[in-house]
Amino acid sequence: MSGKLKVYIKNIDAYVDIQGGETLQEIFEAHKEDIGFTPICAQVNNKTENLTFPVFTPKQIDFKDIASAVGQRVYTRSLCMMLYRALTDVMPEAGLRIEHSISRGLYCRLFKKPGEKEAIGVTPDLIAKIQARMREIADADMEFVRKERLTKDVVEMFRSQDLDEKALLLETTHELYTVFYRLGDLSDSYYGPLASRTGMISVFDLVPYHEGFLLMGPSAEDPAVPAVPLPQEKMYVAFTDYLRFNKIIGVSDVGELNRAVQTRRTSQLINVAEALHDKLLGRISDRIAAINAEGGARIVLIAGPSSSGKTTSTKRLAIQLMTNLIVPKMISLDDYFVDRDHTPRDVDGDYDYENLHALDLDRLNSDLSDLLAGRQINLPTYSFELGRRIEREKPLKLEANDVLLIEGIHGLNPELVAGIPQRDLFKIYVSALTTLSIDAHNWISTTDNRLLRRIVRDNKYRHTSALDTIRRWPSVRRGEEKWIFPFQENADAMFNSSLLFEIGVMKDYAMPLLRDVPHDLPEYSEAYRLMKLLSYFESIPADQIPTTSLLREFLGGSSFHY
Repeated sequence: MSGKLKVYIKNIDAYVDIQGGETLQEIFEAHKEDIGFTPICAQVNNKTENLTFPVFTPKQIDFKDIASAVGQRVYTRSLCMMLYRALTDVMPEAGLRIEHSISRGLYCRLFKKPGEKEAIGVTPDLIAKIQARMREIADADMEFVRKERLTKDVVEMFRSQDLDEKALLLETTHELYTVFYRLGDLSDSYYGPLASRTGMISVFDLVPYHEGFLLMGPSAEDPAVPAVPLPQEKMYVAFTDYLRFNKIIGVSDVGELNRAVQTRRTSQLINVAEALHDKLLGRISDRIAAINAEGGARIVLIAGPSSSGKTTSTKRLAIQLMTNLIVPKMISLDDYFVDRDHTPRDVDGDYDYENLHALDLDRLNSDLSDLLAGRQINLPTYSFELGRRIEREKPLKLEANDVLLIEGIHGLNPELVAGIPQRDLFKIYVSALTTLSIDAHNWISTTDNRLLRRIVRDNKYRHTSALDTIRRWPSVRRGEEKWIFPFQENADAMFNSSLLFEIGVMKDYAMPLLRDVPHDLPEYSEAYRLMKLLSYFESIPADQIPTTSLLREFLGGSSFHY
């Protein structure tokens, strides 16, 4: 019998007949031989959906496996609910907080009760019990049951489970209905869909880590085995310092931030957060000055991924150095690009300006050696319009109390300045290490924070649409994974450029740009996901942000010249 309607399955580039009302799982089962892989979710009209999603009207369906970025997010969220379920079974009164991603996993801490601020220590025996219970849950192939109820009823349900921070978030977002999931008799909510069954989430590990443990998902290299933690001790300290700061000012998650906005406490939050940036940069400046007084740290390298705020961080560090009676001088690595016809290309055949070898390393090391020896150089100038370096009169010499600041993504890569003695170098890693959580079980990705910054900045200064920025982002991320992240622990200091309030400020800038992404393009999925994140936040007026703020690098209105 012919179907009542047709749906288009993108994976096989074909329309298929359905009766109407079938779930995505049932549609997949009917065509799995042609599709050729096992999905964890699907994108329906470019929105991510659980495989229990019923189809009643013509749709475009794109099934996704766990190797896809979309599938990885679904897997991770599902793994988090399994952890919450297992902890509740092993320690019914304990609270769980999933703080942030680090060392290829998620850093988790336990509390005597949900909502408490002081973590309890975990033992290898306790971790083993929780992991064993998670394994039982996976083997039982339990259903993640998607529910939708009036928000007021969900708030009451979460309060009955002592999930007060989730209840506060929902009370401050004012949505009429809320989606949540049930696993057995336990309910929870997540920033996006989960898998349909726990049997899909079979690869994981729990690894002791500082006060808590790491929740590890599948390895990127081999999804059949759990990822192995990567040592990131300096990153851990940078995150932990900010988490303590969040606790002191009483804003650790979005619900608490929204309440601060509604009670008109944002000015205080902004002032304190900006003061913290000054203090941290001041401490780094003091360290540089102390080393410089002993004859070292003549060159300061500032590195970090896209939209981490390297440029403003460098300019504000320069001010701090001057208070230490040091004269900062700056050069840009962009001026050391090789001519365009010698620039490496990426996997798509485009010019790869994020490749280390897009720079003339010989010229850079020669110039730095001359400067350290007291000789004057003439700085090159790269013309992006011409695609080559041009020579202009730009003399530079380092005097006795001068320090050279070099900002660029490769600053921590030893190969960049292989010819320079280590004692002459001081390396700083800058990144927006987001410590504000949506709630205790939903963190905010540092990558999402940076992507929002870049969308706003690229539109303002480069007239680039959100569509084009989102489309380019995977290539940017590949470059970061290859050229930046492997070297971040080489830093002598780390500066967390995130600001507690910034997503609330960027909301009114980013939302209109994301709404303009066409619904019929694949990038709409990412735009929709980011709009969902922004929807949790109360808007914060940008006129409260000082002109010296790092956030002004992206919003405009900075007192610094870029």
